[in-house]
Amino acid sequence: MVLLNLLVKPAWVVLENVVQDRLGHEVFGTFTALLTLATIVAGISDLGTTQLTTKRLAAAPGFFQEYFPTLLPLRVGLGVGFLGATVGVGWALGYRGHWLLLLAITAAGLLLTQYMLFLRGVLQAHQRFNTDAVLSVLERLLLLGLVLALLPLGLTLDRYVGVRTVAVGFTFLLLLVLIRRFYGRVALRPRWEQVRQVLLDSWPLALITLVYGLNERVDMLMLERLVSAKEASYYAAAYRWVDAVMMYLWTVLPLFFARFAHATGRRQEQQDLLWFGQRVVTVPLLFVVGFGLFRGELLFFQFAHSTPAEVARMTQCLQLLFLNVLVHAFFALYSTLLTSTDHEKPVSWLVTGSIALNVGLNFLLMPRYGALAGAANTLLCAVVVSVGYVWLVPRRTGVQLPWAMLLRLGLVFGGLCGGWYLLRTYAGLPWWLETALAGLWLLALVAGLGVVKPSEIRQLRGKA
Repeated sequence: MVLLNLLVKPAWVVLENVVQDRLGHEVFGTFTALLTLATIVAGISDLGTTQLTTKRLAAAPGFFQEYFPTLLPLRVGLGVGFLGATVGVGWALGYRGHWLLLLAITAAGLLLTQYMLFLRGVLQAHQRFNTDAVLSVLERLLLLGLVLALLPLGLTLDRYVGVRTVAVGFTFLLLLVLIRRFYGRVALRPRWEQVRQVLLDSWPLALITLVYGLNERVDMLMLERLVSAKEASYYAAAYRWVDAVMMYLWTVLPLFFARFAHATGRRQEQQDLLWFGQRVVTVPLLFVVGFGLFRGELLFFQFAHSTPAEVARMTQCLQLLFLNVLVHAFFALYSTLLTSTDHEKPVSWLVTGSIALNVGLNFLLMPRYGALAGAANTLLCAVVVSVGYVWLVPRRTGVQLPWAMLLRLGLVFGGLCGGWYLLRTYAGLPWWLETALAGLWLLALVAGLGVVKPSEIRQLRGKA
């Protein structure tokens, strides 16, 4: 199921690029802004109750019978309230008529998705991981099939929004059936003292969700409102690939989160983990970033109806955003160390500051530079936050940073870019052969500069 999830994400990126190409940048850019607004609101709609419920259920199974008669109607009420809030914010931002209706439908689908995450927390807490894994990929598989079926029939925005709603609705109904079968009927008897207690306990989690949700999504909404739908569409096409690449980080970092937390109070063990994790997290992404910088235009092969200038614009955004990935490849692990050792507050303040900086720069630069400003501002904010991580880690955790390894990794990336530039400029090879040679050059640099030592390879072979 993990492999299937990893395969579905790139397939969806390619298909969504096809959808964007068929609908056109103007239409898809406006829809992207609506989707972004709905995603931000839906992300905070549960006010942290999903994470709180999963933790409480895992620790005390009796929490289900005691609190779910209150939690289920509470979540429904929050969903309805946030749906109204989404439409209200959309109206305040200037959306009217059919666009406002599409916003409401899209927001309703995303709120159902959030409700499913809440219910899936019950399955996770009761160790039903196989069922949860199937449900996690079912909606996206259904949507892939429905969109593929639409392509020969004629794809319109209304039909696209419709099949998205059908996919989430079917998955939601299936989950309700499974929950009732596993746990029986739950009587809905909300108790106000429980509502108050749950909201108080979940509020810190809601703030963290809000901060990170805004940080990732605000650029596309601001581009569409401040500049044009086309510029938002160019940015969305580039960011879609960034989101797919970052899946590697979101897969690996939770593993180190658990290990860092387990080693709390053992500084040397945490330092060894950090120094080891630096290579695990960074090295694979160096190659991906290099490909984006030198062959990024190949990732937009689906855009047959776009002009060369539009593809070039998307490629420029991709290159800037891939530099943002590079920054995360070097420093995101430090955020994981901080949050796993109960230093969430300074991390949240750092991210909040980066949001304020990003929004301010967007207002200043987006009207003149469009999507490129959004990508550049995102990169700058990632650098600022990463400097904060570097400053915080030794002061809050006492763990020393692997400066020598960071220097070696920087030299590896510089050498990779130099070699790739020579291949691209002078060799005249097919892109696939050029990429393969660049990959071999990366391996040679990793070995030659001592990022991975032969003794470590022999040790791994011995364990195998």
